[in-house]
Amino acid sequence: MTAPATHVWRLLKWGRILARHGALSGIERDQNTPLPIRRLARIARIGARVPAVPRYADALQAIGPAAIKLGQTLATRPDIVGEAASNDLMRLQDALPPVPYETIHAAMTRAFGRDPAELFASIDPVPVGAASIAQVHRGVTTDGRTVAIKVLRPGVEVDFARAIETYQWAAAQVEGYGGELARLRPRLVIETFKRWTARELDLRREAASASELADAMTAEPDFLVPKIDWQRTTGKVLTLEWIDGIKLSNRPALVAAGYDLPLLANTLVHAFLRQAIAEGFFHADMHQGNLFALPGNKIAAIDFGIMGRIDRRARVWLAEILYGLITGNYKRVAEIHFEAGYVPPHHSVAEFATALRAVGEPMRGMSVKDMSIGMMLDGLFNITRDFDMQTQPHLLLLQKTMVMVEGVATSLDPEINLWDAASPFVREWIRTELGPEAAVADRLVADFRTLARLPDLIRNIERRFPNPPGAPPEPPLREIEVVRIGGGWRYALVAVLSAGASLGLGWMLWG
Repeated sequence: MTAPATHVWRLLKWGRILARHGALSGIERDQNTPLPIRRLARIARIGARVPAVPRYADALQAIGPAAIKLGQTLATRPDIVGEAASNDLMRLQDALPPVPYETIHAAMTRAFGRDPAELFASIDPVPVGAASIAQVHRGVTTDGRTVAIKVLRPGVEVDFARAIETYQWAAAQVEGYGGELARLRPRLVIETFKRWTARELDLRREAASASELADAMTAEPDFLVPKIDWQRTTGKVLTLEWIDGIKLSNRPALVAAGYDLPLLANTLVHAFLRQAIAEGFFHADMHQGNLFALPGNKIAAIDFGIMGRIDRRARVWLAEILYGLITGNYKRVAEIHFEAGYVPPHHSVAEFATALRAVGEPMRGMSVKDMSIGMMLDGLFNITRDFDMQTQPHLLLLQKTMVMVEGVATSLDPEINLWDAASPFVREWIRTELGPEAAVADRLVADFRTLARLPDLIRNIERRFPNPPGAPPEPPLREIEVVRIGGGWRYALVAVLSAGASLGLGWMLWG
């Protein structure tokens, strides 16, 4: 177990880097920050040239891979880091210097247990992408297929484990101050971050996520997921179909190739809603670098390390919340927050509905360039403090992905209105899932399952209450009070007298 002094040393070292990039200025000014933490922030910036505009993303990139991933998590939490920091952290795209190919080749050899040349006819030594956890090379299999080969950076698991341990220690110290910091639940945020990175560090789980998403998206033929080459995939190497398209970040190339950008934007929005609401399993890292345009105005996604999952009950709440905001039914949206337990019951539903109206009403009828989902989420975060709403970790990835999808969609079509694009899908899903027909269907399914369980229930009852044995039933015996007279020799005397009386009675009856 790492000593507290080691954690403090790491935090001071990281704090120094943050201070040089001006990333601690907000902590120093925030009155909700405990005094000891503000003092540490001041110590960290002693002698540093602090820029006028903080560079949060640059600071975390300078600290290392785990900090980059943590920054991507914090980008979803403007209530913790502030709107300016959240927007800046959205720049984090995992861009890092690549590992030399010799190191990657050795890692592949260890992962496969044999020379990669037995599996690949060729591998381009120049990576097509280098991120904090892995880097990707283009290759050709021995059977002639072009593939993308994703390889974990050697030693990345140890680096992440060390950093996360310190994050957990620091979060526990911060949460221990109570008050506003405890409401934000930093320990839970770090624990959620730990689970996310654990998935990314096992490439077989990423392959399984891609395969599951491909099955779930059969209803959206314009959103494609590359096929997994399971024979060339291990925990440290992922091989999948090569996607030959134009990144959605390259707008000039998309225009030159004749793509219908508004159609691409709508396809992306519908694909996200299909994943998040209809399937409850969604790609949670849909930034522009992970999305490609393919011929026929189709979109393909890559990088399935971060996936989100929402159970059906939460999806119903989400759909009703979105539809309530779209239609202006703020009272129903408020009621859902109380039903879901997001708002403590001692608050007023009517007051919360009014607060929601102040956030949602300015957005209705406006294009995203004028009013955005990101701004709406920021407004919602601002009212969480007034209504004692705690962090909901199962919604963090969803919030992050909504902001990402909005950013990509507006870069393709600045005039898009996400409410208008989402409304038909959400309305249809609510009708099919929550309408009268759905209620009857759910009841029939529940009743059929109950009937199907009846045979097992009857067998369990028979085991608990078996049939009587073959001997004839015993006659009822009159209850006689048992008298306990002392102990020891007294018990023996009573037993002898009882036996003698029984023998005498028997002699009298049988003569």
